[in-house]
Amino acid sequence: MYPEYLVAPMREELTKVGFEELKDAQSVEQAIKSEGTVFVMVNSVCGCAAANARPAARFAAANEKHPDRLVTVFAGMETEAVNAARNLMLPYPPSSPSMALFKDGKLVHIIERHQIEGRPAQMIADNLIGAFEQYC
Repeated sequence: MYPEYLVAPMREELTKVGFEELKDAQSVEQAIKSEGTVFVMVNSVCGCAAANARPAARFAAANEKHPDRLVTVFAGMETEAVNAARNLMLPYPPSSPSMALFKDGKLVHIIERHQIEGRPAQMIADNLIGAFEQYC
């Protein structure tokens, strides 16, 4: 667990653009298994989350065509919520940061940490926007 004062600005970077924080397993399962499209951002304190993942998620969320819901869980903080999200992302291994798109409760697109590290935020956003255009 990290001190809340440390992660608060990292949370706000997403919530101020419309992401809903999910902090327990029940809310994660309800959101992801709901009808429609749900974009899940597994947030993290690491440098690639700051430089690449969060900016990419913000850019993609601003696209005209985007998921019905934007949600986030924070690795290293709300363990129960993160584990619930990761269980729904199987067979992909746990990854922080990571991003996943669900449609009607089914995983249709995922970006893992190894696809985030070293890639420009706009490249990641373009990947997400392509998925949004296809599934949303």
